[in-house]
Amino acid sequence: MRVLHVYRTFFPDSQGGGEEAIRQIAHGVSEFGWRPHVFCLSPSPVPRRMRLSGLMVHREWSMASPASCDLASLPGLVRFQRLARRFDLIHFHFPWPLADVLAELLPKGLPYVVTYHSDIVRQQRALAVYRPLMKRFLGRAARVVATSPNYRASSPVLRDYVPNAAVIPLGLEEERYPAVEPERVAQWRRRLGEGFFLFVGVLRYYKGLEFLVEAARLSGLPVVVVGQGPLAVALQNQGQGIQNLHFLGYVEDADKVALYQLAAAVCFPSHLRSEAFGVTLLEGAMYAKPLISAEIGTGTSFVNIHGETGLVVPPADPGSLAQAMTTLARDPALRNRLGAGARSRFQRLFTARQVGEQYASLYNEVVGRIVAPRGL
Repeated sequence: MRVLHVYRTFFPDSQGGGEEAIRQIAHGVSEFGWRPHVFCLSPSPVPRRMRLSGLMVHREWSMASPASCDLASLPGLVRFQRLARRFDLIHFHFPWPLADVLAELLPKGLPYVVTYHSDIVRQQRALAVYRPLMKRFLGRAARVVATSPNYRASSPVLRDYVPNAAVIPLGLEEERYPAVEPERVAQWRRRLGEGFFLFVGVLRYYKGLEFLVEAARLSGLPVVVVGQGPLAVALQNQGQGIQNLHFLGYVEDADKVALYQLAAAVCFPSHLRSEAFGVTLLEGAMYAKPLISAEIGTGTSFVNIHGETGLVVPPADPGSLAQAMTTLARDPALRNRLGAGARSRFQRLFTARQVGEQYASLYNEVVGRIVAPRGL
């Protein structure tokens, strides 16, 4: 059975959590008899077909991206329609308004499912125009999947249009991460020391990094920020003169793994609902690191349970963030307990195999093969 994942962007053009989530879901279902492909848009889709991390990726031109909505050319839409005929199931990843148009192009009788990653948060005026199409798109889906019970409960869209959405979390395939390289760990230890507070991700508006910069200043504790993004220059300007704050930009996966080994905790200060889950929190949990996140009513507080896997603080509050960092810095026993709790929760809920099994079961239900997935 063949499934086509559809999203506005994918590796290697972008490196966000959504792209990683698609990759992990795709690899997960492949263990259960499904052959996954990916369709996406690209500013430079040459070649149009490429094999990446064991997945066949089909790319079309991104002609423009108003309000973060990548748009395809008319020939690209035609090619998508032809491509879709080769699959048993289409898996859309929301939000991407063009996907609602692509759904209208599907052959009659070809089912689709939707993973609802996030509400549309910033583009409220555009949402008012788009809402009827969104309602039709979600209403025609064979199944809609939220990534956490927290998000299903707090999303006004899911509450109004899909109150019975399934819940399948995101997961990680630990085996696909590079092995720890002792020499690489030693190199980073010489450069940064150890026991720092680590952020990994794209430097976007909803990540709350301006509050992490201020928390670094307030606490005096070492903070390491890994990643690139549109806020990089502004954050570096804000952090000038803070000697305990380090911006590393993009690093290779092997270096990222080494940094997780050296970190005291993972700091994930996202303060807006655009942050629906937080793959970085999963990575931190996978490496048995205590987590610090903000309570924003989304999946971040499904991954990170206050007092069990880490500490949860109010959003956009650098003082509380600095206090949480200080609490962990001063209490090694607490760090160890929370880190072990994070690892245990990861193994119970968030491995790629578990997530893949649930998605494969949902796929099978949709195409009429076997039973529905386990709920959460």
